[in-house]
Amino acid sequence: MALELEGTLRHKLASQQGTSARGAWAKQEFILEFPDGNYTAQACFNAFGQDKVAELDKYQIGDRIKISFNIRSREYNGRWYNDLQIWRIAPAGQPTAAPAAAPAAPQVNAAPAPAPAFDEAPAPTLDDMPGDSPEEDLPF
Repeated sequence: MALELEGTLRHKLASQQGTSARGAWAKQEFILEFPDGNYTAQACFNAFGQDKVAELDKYQIGDRIKISFNIRSREYNGRWYNDLQIWRIAPAGQPTAAPAAAPAAPQVNAAPAPAPAFDEAPAPTLDDMPGDSPEEDLPF
């Protein structure tokens, strides 16, 4: 499941690097502050891979960013740990790129359609209701 969130970059933790059986790796965690109803919340996200760490370096503390991320969980010694792993970082307010497989539909009219006004039509009265007649033998 892919999720998106906009917020303010509040803190960058130290970058970590190492080598595993699959080769070299790098990761950096950061704290994002985002609106949550009437309050703000903070969450720790993980930028994994040299390219994601380099992309995170472009942003400074206090910058508004939009991230796309996945939630992963793992079990260790009977306890569960969650990981919020990002896969895209962009400045906040920029539209997300549309998938290449779906072409954009041409816009004929750029103005939004007006919302229907429900108070324009009068409410029905008893005179508008059908009367009881013998030829109407339907039970409903």
